[in-house]
Amino acid sequence: MKFRPLHDRVVVRRIEAEEKTKGGIIIPDAAKEKPQEGEIVAVGPGARDETGKIAALDVKAGDRVLFGKWSGTEVRIDGQDLLIMKESDIMGVVA
Repeated sequence: MKFRPLHDRVVVRRIEAEEKTKGGIIIPDAAKEKPQEGEIVAVGPGARDETGKIAALDVKAGDRVLFGKWSGTEVRIDGQDLLIMKESDIMGVVA
């Protein structure tokens, strides 16, 4: 990918939800919600603090993360639908 986020922003690719429930019921496309889980594709260098030093981010490329339903800005880069969001919009890393 030829995109590098700035400051404390990250690029996330949504991980698609399952098509079936645990009971075997198939969920139609119209009833699906946007997934709130994704994989970090790229991270920025970090935000600057009051003294001008760069504070590194807690996430790295390849991490699976959970984020808010309305977090980030949807973009299309190299034919992929991605989200660009601040690190503070990420709720946690899935281990």
